[in-house]
Amino acid sequence: MKITWSPLAIDQARDIASYIALDKSRAAEEWIDDIFSSVEQLIEFPYSGQIVPEISRGEIRELIQGSYRVIYKVQDTKILVLLVKNYRQKLKVTEFQTA
Repeated sequence: MKITWSPLAIDQARDIASYIALDKSRAAEEWIDDIFSSVEQLIEFPYSGQIVPEISRGEIRELIQGSYRVIYKVQDTKILVLLVKNYRQKLKVTEFQTA
């Protein structure tokens, strides 16, 4: 399996890390490392995340990393990371229309 990050997911992860870094730059680095490490585990266990309740599609799943959701889609030979959001942020179905 190959992991691909959508431009939106990359932007969201960067924005979150930048926000964390305002108070603690080391914490931001650790957060990014944790996010990428958890996503890398999907190479061996692509269905280890839970199905996203708002979508209820078996191929759209999420990993919970602290207060954040990493939402991804399992495809034949790759995993596409779609979104990185705080779990308090409401997900919109329109965010998945291209998924």
